[in-house]
Amino acid sequence: MKNRLNVEDYIRTIPDFPHEGIMFRDVTTLFNDPRGFRMAIDLLLHPYAGLQIDRVVGLEARGFILGGAIAHQLSTGFVPIRKKGKLPWRTIAQDYVLEYGEAIVEIHEDAIQPGEQVLIVDDLLATGGTAEAGIKLVERLGGNILGCAFVVDLPDLGGRRRLEGLGVDVHALCSFEGE
Repeated sequence: MKNRLNVEDYIRTIPDFPHEGIMFRDVTTLFNDPRGFRMAIDLLLHPYAGLQIDRVVGLEARGFILGGAIAHQLSTGFVPIRKKGKLPWRTIAQDYVLEYGEAIVEIHEDAIQPGEQVLIVDDLLATGGTAEAGIKLVERLGGNILGCAFVVDLPDLGGRRRLEGLGVDVHALCSFEGE
């Protein structure tokens, strides 16, 4: 195996998945490599070093993997934002538009306390719809968003501009042009 130095070196590209013309950026190969995974977690945390982070929020589903590891590293709580109907207790919901349709995500109504400092994490930033829904849920519970951290940014789809337009700091480890 070659010596990999950058996060993007660990990411596999799969053409025409899930639809023709899409270049799917598969981060499972990053998660599978201990050095690559550790590098990604360390780099995702780097801009927030020294800040008080009370909760790490992971967006379904690969954000759970990253968010759990980051919360562990910070010795803080982890909060999942899940698709509608997947959380077992009382929730609040937020609808949003995906690249290929619409969806609803939920968070437990007691997951974030007013004034808590929150970092939102996911694997990939495309249009920003899921992340924006997560931001809205956290803010409705009174949380303060410190930033959103992603492994991959797809800048052509405008997610970064969308989130920054909301006044949210966006940190991504690498970017790939196109879809």
